[in-house]
Amino acid sequence: MHRPMDEPADSTIPSGTRPHPSETVTHWPTALPPLGDIPDPARVDPAVLGALLDRHGWHRRGGAAGRYSRWTPPGAAAPSGGTSLLVPDTTAFPDSEDLLGEALTALARSAAPSAREVLVSLAVPSDEIRWWRDVPDGAAGPAGAAGAAGWSAAEQLRAAARQILLAGALAVRARTGFHGARHRRRALAALEGVLVGPAPGGRDLTACLPVETGRVVAVRLCHALHATREAIDFQRATGGMEAFDSAVEAGVSRELTEAVIALVRGSEGTRISLAWAPAAGTPEGCPARPEPVEFSPGDLPALRRAGARYQQDEPAVAVRITGAVVRLRRSGPRGAGTVRLRVLAGAEVPHVRLELDEEAYRIAGHAHLVGLPIRVEGRLESRGGFRRLTRASQVVPVQVDEAERDRLMKSLQENVDYFEEACTGE
Repeated sequence: MHRPMDEPADSTIPSGTRPHPSETVTHWPTALPPLGDIPDPARVDPAVLGALLDRHGWHRRGGAAGRYSRWTPPGAAAPSGGTSLLVPDTTAFPDSEDLLGEALTALARSAAPSAREVLVSLAVPSDEIRWWRDVPDGAAGPAGAAGAAGWSAAEQLRAAARQILLAGALAVRARTGFHGARHRRRALAALEGVLVGPAPGGRDLTACLPVETGRVVAVRLCHALHATREAIDFQRATGGMEAFDSAVEAGVSRELTEAVIALVRGSEGTRISLAWAPAAGTPEGCPARPEPVEFSPGDLPALRRAGARYQQDEPAVAVRITGAVVRLRRSGPRGAGTVRLRVLAGAEVPHVRLELDEEAYRIAGHAHLVGLPIRVEGRLESRGGFRRLTRASQVVPVQVDEAERDRLMKSLQENVDYFEEACTGE
């Protein structure tokens, strides 16, 4: 995949934050934060709590019919085998709030990894996406670590999950076969509230997308992943790639195919499942219980062909860009040169490079010296991930307000060596 010019070299998605009941999350993706205050029992719906316990594998083991139910954590053979929760069926009884408070306190003290996920989902209603990889025994951890994946396999899972979420956020911004550097800043902003909590063993991973900010991403991924699966099945059955063309409207793109390839590579099979936040209900146009989507190594050839097809078929885009000159370079004191712009308006990319003739290069250099951006027309080429502008013309400086001009002048002072290189022909 192409990486935008302002993305860190290690491909780590910039940090994001969102409030949590006890503290703020400072990095995404990150493990679920330590629990502080438990949710207010008066604001907890017993039906939502029961649905979350069921989703995370807790066992319902009877109770007083119509009053409360008893739940034990995953793997507990009997109520005495671990934490036991009494959850009221409704809030109509005098002791309902007390029972909810006791159940939430028991969850906060429980050693079951799923207990924290349940409490986080109660505090901030979130849709959940879960990834699972069947890692070969050769990639497993040291002897005695049964069921645990090696460190590199766990890192591969996290990286692939990041890519899939980003592909979903990009598809919310635009339905296109290849995004390149376009729309990434807004797509990353849409993922700032995501929390990620890996299960023990490193073979599976759960992401919580807050309904308020992340549901649109979850819905788009729900459609896109199923469309990807259907397109692969069509290609493997008929040899045709037509289904991938129509799948673009569902949100499938090169970014998504590359992300799925990263998830599958080195595994014996993968599965992605999605569950809606019980408190928010099912979004329109989606099944109440989406079927898990599975991919295998046999799907990789179709995914690679689709990704190459998407990138090759995406056309160049005619644009008029306003940008601040941040770098100038040419081989001698005269002639054409290359300019790098920080895009201010006109295209959903952070930076572009373009080649200018001698006169246009001189205009760009003078604008840079006095702290003014320039406006230029051209074609944003897909071949470089939409980072290169060709057929540049109509280069003119643009007036800006004093605050923006001061900021641009500060940028010039910080990057003066770049301009000296251009002037000396280095």
